Amino acid sequence: DVLAAEIGDQAVVLTGDATVYEDQRIAIDRLVDHFGQLDAVFANAGKGTSQGGTENGNPEEWKAMVDLNIMGALYTAHLAMPHLRKTTGQYIVTGSAAGRRHIKGSIYGATKFFIHGFAGNLADEMAEWGGRCMVVSPGMVNTPFFDEEKPDKLHPDDVAAAVLHALDAPARAAIREIHLMPTG
Repeated sequence: DVLAAEIGDQAVVLTGDATVYEDQRIAIDRLVDHFGQLDAVFANAGKGTSQGGTENGNPEEWKAMVDLNIMGALYTAHLAMPHLRKTTGQYIVTGSAAGRRHIKGSIYGATKFFIHGFAGNLADEMAEWGGRCMVVSPGMVNTPFFDEEKPDKLHPDDVAAAVLHALDAPARAAIREIHLMPTG
Protein backbone atom coordinates (compact mmCIF):
# COMPACT_ATOMS: atom_id res chain seq x y z
CA ASP A 1 0.00 0.00 0.00
CA VAL A 2 2.87 2.40 0.80
CA LEU A 3 4.48 1.86 -2.60
CA ALA A 4 1.15 2.23 -4.39
CA ALA A 5 0.50 5.50 -2.55
CA GLU A 6 3.99 6.72 -3.50
CA ILE A 7 3.70 6.02 -7.24
CA GLY A 8 -0.03 6.56 -7.64
CA ASP A 9 -1.98 5.11 -10.55
CA GLN A 10 1.09 3.29 -11.86
CA ALA A 11 0.58 0.60 -9.20
CA VAL A 12 -2.32 -1.57 -8.10
CA VAL A 13 -2.31 -3.43 -4.80
CA LEU A 14 -3.57 -6.98 -5.22
CA THR A 15 -3.88 -9.73 -2.65
CA GLY A 16 -4.48 -13.39 -3.26
CA ASP A 17 -3.07 -16.87 -3.31
CA ALA A 18 -1.13 -17.85 -6.44
CA THR A 19 -2.29 -21.45 -5.98
CA VAL A 20 -5.95 -20.44 -6.29
CA TYR A 21 -7.06 -20.07 -9.91
CA GLU A 22 -9.93 -17.71 -9.05
CA ASP A 23 -7.61 -15.39 -7.07
CA GLN A 24 -5.33 -15.14 -10.08
CA ARG A 25 -8.27 -14.52 -12.42
CA ILE A 26 -9.50 -11.67 -10.23
CA ALA A 27 -5.99 -10.17 -10.04
CA ILE A 28 -5.45 -10.23 -13.80
CA ASP A 29 -8.93 -8.85 -14.45
CA ARG A 30 -8.27 -5.99 -12.01
CA LEU A 31 -4.93 -5.23 -13.67
CA VAL A 32 -6.45 -5.16 -17.14
CA ASP A 33 -9.35 -3.03 -15.89
CA HIS A 34 -6.92 -0.56 -14.29
CA PHE A 35 -4.27 -0.35 -17.02
CA GLY A 36 -6.40 -1.21 -20.05
CA GLN A 37 -4.12 -4.03 -21.19
CA LEU A 38 -1.52 -6.55 -20.06
CA ASP A 39 1.91 -6.25 -21.68
CA ALA A 40 3.87 -8.67 -19.51
CA VAL A 41 3.41 -11.02 -16.60
CA PHE A 42 6.05 -12.40 -14.23
CA ALA A 43 5.19 -15.71 -12.50
CA ASN A 44 7.66 -15.43 -9.64
CA ALA A 45 6.02 -17.24 -6.71
CA GLY A 46 7.84 -20.31 -5.45
CA LYS A 47 8.79 -22.30 -2.39
CA GLY A 48 10.90 -25.22 -1.23
CA THR A 49 10.43 -27.77 1.53
CA SER A 50 11.78 -28.06 5.05
CA GLN A 51 13.21 -31.54 4.46
CA GLY A 52 14.97 -32.59 1.28
CA GLY A 53 15.01 -35.99 -0.31
CA THR A 54 12.43 -38.47 -1.46
CA GLU A 55 12.56 -41.00 1.36
CA ASN A 56 12.71 -38.38 4.12
CA GLY A 57 10.55 -35.73 2.45
CA ASN A 58 7.07 -34.73 3.47
CA PRO A 59 4.41 -35.50 0.82
CA GLU A 60 2.15 -32.72 2.15
CA GLU A 61 4.98 -30.22 1.64
CA TRP A 62 5.57 -31.63 -1.86
CA LYS A 63 1.93 -31.03 -2.75
CA ALA A 64 2.02 -27.44 -1.50
CA MET A 65 5.27 -26.87 -3.41
CA VAL A 66 3.91 -28.40 -6.64
CA ASP A 67 0.72 -26.35 -6.27
CA LEU A 68 2.74 -23.13 -6.05
CA ASN A 69 5.80 -23.81 -8.21
CA ILE A 70 3.96 -25.58 -11.04
CA MET A 71 0.21 -24.98 -10.85
CA GLY A 72 0.61 -21.32 -9.91
CA ALA A 73 2.79 -20.73 -12.98
CA LEU A 74 0.33 -22.64 -15.19
CA TYR A 75 -2.63 -20.66 -13.85
CA THR A 76 -0.80 -17.39 -14.53
CA ALA A 77 0.01 -18.45 -18.09
CA HIS A 78 -3.50 -19.71 -18.82
CA LEU A 79 -5.17 -16.56 -17.55
CA ALA A 80 -2.66 -14.12 -19.06
CA MET A 81 -2.41 -15.59 -22.58
CA PRO A 82 -5.56 -14.01 -24.06
CA HIS A 83 -4.41 -10.59 -22.84
CA LEU A 84 -0.78 -11.07 -23.88
CA ARG A 85 -1.89 -12.16 -27.34
CA LYS A 86 -3.65 -8.79 -27.79
CA THR A 87 -0.46 -6.86 -26.92
CA THR A 88 2.09 -9.31 -28.34
CA GLY A 89 3.23 -9.48 -24.74
CA GLN A 90 5.69 -11.44 -22.65
CA TYR A 91 5.38 -14.19 -20.05
CA ILE A 92 8.32 -14.47 -17.67
CA VAL A 93 8.65 -17.25 -15.12
CA THR A 94 11.19 -18.01 -12.42
CA GLY A 95 12.98 -21.30 -12.85
CA SER A 96 16.14 -22.10 -10.94
CA ALA A 97 19.68 -23.28 -11.41
CA ALA A 98 18.34 -26.32 -9.51
CA GLY A 99 16.08 -27.04 -12.48
CA ARG A 100 18.99 -27.20 -14.92
CA ARG A 101 20.88 -30.08 -13.28
CA HIS A 102 20.23 -33.18 -11.25
CA ILE A 103 20.46 -32.76 -7.48
CA LYS A 104 20.15 -35.91 -5.39
CA GLY A 105 16.66 -36.12 -3.92
CA SER A 106 15.61 -32.57 -4.84
CA ILE A 107 11.87 -32.48 -5.35
CA TYR A 108 12.21 -28.68 -5.55
CA GLY A 109 14.67 -29.11 -8.43
CA ALA A 110 12.17 -31.39 -10.16
CA THR A 111 9.48 -28.69 -10.00
CA LYS A 112 11.93 -26.28 -11.60
CA PHE A 113 12.79 -28.86 -14.30
CA PHE A 114 9.09 -28.72 -15.14
CA ILE A 115 9.19 -24.92 -15.32
CA HIS A 116 12.14 -25.01 -17.73
CA GLY A 117 10.36 -27.48 -20.01
CA PHE A 118 7.07 -25.61 -19.82
CA ALA A 119 8.74 -22.27 -20.60
CA GLY A 120 10.36 -23.72 -23.73
CA ASN A 121 7.06 -25.19 -24.89
CA LEU A 122 5.19 -21.97 -24.14
CA ALA A 123 7.83 -19.92 -25.97
CA ASP A 124 7.15 -21.95 -29.11
CA GLU A 125 3.39 -21.55 -28.63
CA MET A 126 3.63 -17.79 -28.12
CA ALA A 127 6.03 -17.34 -31.04
CA GLU A 128 3.16 -18.23 -33.39
CA TRP A 129 1.64 -14.81 -32.65
CA GLY A 130 4.80 -12.85 -31.86
CA GLY A 131 4.69 -13.24 -28.08
CA ARG A 132 7.73 -14.12 -26.03
CA CYS A 133 8.35 -16.36 -23.04
CA MET A 134 11.49 -16.28 -20.91
CA VAL A 135 12.59 -18.31 -17.91
CA VAL A 136 15.04 -16.69 -15.51
CA SER A 137 17.02 -19.37 -13.71
CA PRO A 138 19.00 -17.87 -10.85
CA GLY A 139 21.41 -19.63 -8.58
CA MET A 140 21.19 -18.88 -4.88
CA VAL A 141 19.55 -15.50 -4.18
CA ASN A 142 19.77 -13.79 -0.80
CA THR A 143 16.06 -13.79 0.06
CA PRO A 144 13.89 -15.04 2.95
CA PHE A 145 13.66 -18.35 1.01
CA PHE A 146 16.69 -19.36 3.11
CA ASP A 147 16.89 -19.51 6.91
CA GLU A 148 20.17 -17.56 7.03
CA GLU A 149 21.50 -14.52 5.18
CA LYS A 150 23.53 -15.29 2.04
CA PRO A 151 25.25 -11.92 1.43
CA ASP A 152 27.79 -13.37 -1.04
CA LYS A 153 25.02 -14.66 -3.30
CA LEU A 154 22.80 -12.93 -5.84
CA HIS A 155 20.50 -10.17 -4.66
CA PRO A 156 16.88 -9.73 -5.73
CA ASP A 157 17.93 -6.62 -7.69
CA ASP A 158 20.21 -8.82 -9.82
CA VAL A 159 17.26 -10.97 -10.85
CA ALA A 160 15.10 -7.89 -11.43
CA ALA A 161 17.77 -6.44 -13.74
CA ALA A 162 17.82 -9.67 -15.76
CA VAL A 163 14.03 -9.60 -16.10
CA LEU A 164 14.08 -5.95 -17.19
CA HIS A 165 16.75 -6.82 -19.76
CA ALA A 166 14.42 -9.40 -21.31
CA LEU A 167 11.44 -7.05 -21.20
CA ASP A 168 13.45 -4.27 -22.87
CA ALA A 169 14.76 -6.46 -25.70
CA PRO A 170 13.58 -5.49 -29.19
CA ALA A 171 10.55 -7.43 -30.45
CA ARG A 172 12.78 -9.25 -32.97
CA ALA A 173 14.80 -10.79 -30.10
CA ALA A 174 13.28 -13.59 -28.05
CA ILE A 175 15.41 -14.03 -24.95
CA ARG A 176 14.21 -17.46 -23.86
CA GLU A 177 16.40 -18.00 -20.82
CA ILE A 178 18.70 -16.06 -18.56
CA HIS A 179 20.82 -18.28 -16.33
CA LEU A 180 22.14 -16.06 -13.56
CA MET A 181 24.77 -17.22 -11.08
CA PRO A 182 26.67 -15.48 -8.29
CA THR A 183 30.29 -14.74 -9.10
CA GLY A 184 31.57 -16.00 -5.75
